[in-house]
Amino acid sequence: MTLLGRGEAVGSGVDRQRPTLSRYALLPLRIFLGVTFVYAGLDKLTDSSFLASDGPGSLGELMRSVRDSSAVPALVDLALKSPVGFGWAIALGELAVGLGTLLGVFARVAAVGGALISLSLWLTVSWSSTPYYYGNDLAYLMAWLPLILAGAPCLSVDAIRGGPARRRRRYA
Repeated sequence: MTLLGRGEAVGSGVDRQRPTLSRYALLPLRIFLGVTFVYAGLDKLTDSSFLASDGPGSLGELMRSVRDSSAVPALVDLALKSPVGFGWAIALGELAVGLGTLLGVFARVAAVGGALISLSLWLTVSWSSTPYYYGNDLAYLMAWLPLILAGAPCLSVDAIRGGPARRRRRYA
């Protein structure tokens, strides 16, 4: 296999497809995280028991139940000052992050938002999961990291917004 000037390989058919395939490598992750966060946000917004200060299934009840076992009890206390407001903030944040990720609109900013939401949930709600891999928030946090680094280089508003000048610079 020989490399050409722009990093293109000459060789088997698979080698010639690698530059194209690698551009789409993060697309399944973007779709999964985007759909999951849109769903999570809509689920919270449409669940009247979640957006309540107390009662079964409420965010307030959940926060009170994890307060003493969380890594950052002060964060839980902050949420408990206004559980309904915090619930709205989390739900709208998840919705914005999910849509931004799916559409590739300010994709790195959306990924940072997703990572921060996942980090806050890991440090509060799923911190006491034993063993640690039973808590899914840490896995979501790690899944956001490649999108923070790479953004949404294809099939995204960010890629379109970059326009022809950005494409010319990339291949020059």
